[in-house]
Amino acid sequence: MKKLIALACLVAAVSLVSGTAMADSISGRFGLTGKLGFIVPSDNESDFLHNKTDAGLIGGGGLIYGIDDHFATELDVTRASFGSETGDFGVTDISLGGQYRFMPRNQLVPYAGVGLDILASDYSPYDGSSRNVDTTVGFHVKGGVDYFILKRLALTGEAKIVVAPDTNITDRFGDHTGNFDPTNFSTTFGVRYFFN
Repeated sequence: MKKLIALACLVAAVSLVSGTAMADSISGRFGLTGKLGFIVPSDNESDFLHNKTDAGLIGGGGLIYGIDDHFATELDVTRASFGSETGDFGVTDISLGGQYRFMPRNQLVPYAGVGLDILASDYSPYDGSSRNVDTTVGFHVKGGVDYFILKRLALTGEAKIVVAPDTNITDRFGDHTGNFDPTNFSTTFGVRYFFN
C-alpha cells in the first residue's frame, strides 16, 4: 500500500512539473478565442412600462495579440439573447480592449482588462409589432483566467461588466416607444488557441 501511495505521489509531482513546463508567455503571439456563457441584463422601459428582463445566453469569439509579457490587445464579437416581460432582445457587442496579465509565464494566468464596446441591439415584442433599437457605445471592465493545458492551448473563464447609456426604442414610424439599457454582466467559459 505504501508503494502505491508513493507511486501516486510521484506521478502527481511529474504531472505538475510537466504542466508548468507547457506554459509560456503570449508575447508576440496571435490567438483565437471561442466562448459561451450567461448574461444578466439590466431591466428596461418598453412602451413606457417597466420591462423586467431574464438572464440569457451569450457566445462569440475573437482575436488576442500579446504585446509583451504582461499586455495584450483583444477584439471580440459576441451575441447575447434574452427574454423580457414584453419580448425578446438581442445584443451584438463588438469589443476592442486591452488586458494586463499578472503571471504571464505560469500555467494559470489571471488577467484584468478594459475597453470600448459598440452595442447593436434588436427587440422583438411578443405582440408581433416592429421595433428598432439604436446602436450605442459603452465601455467594459473584466477579469478572467487562462489555464494552459498545452503551450498553444488554454481554457479560459471570464467575468465582464459592460456599461452604456440608454438608447431609444422606436416603432416602424420612428416614434419613441421606450428605452433600452444595454448595461449587463456576463460570465463566459471557452478556449484560446495561440499561433506561432
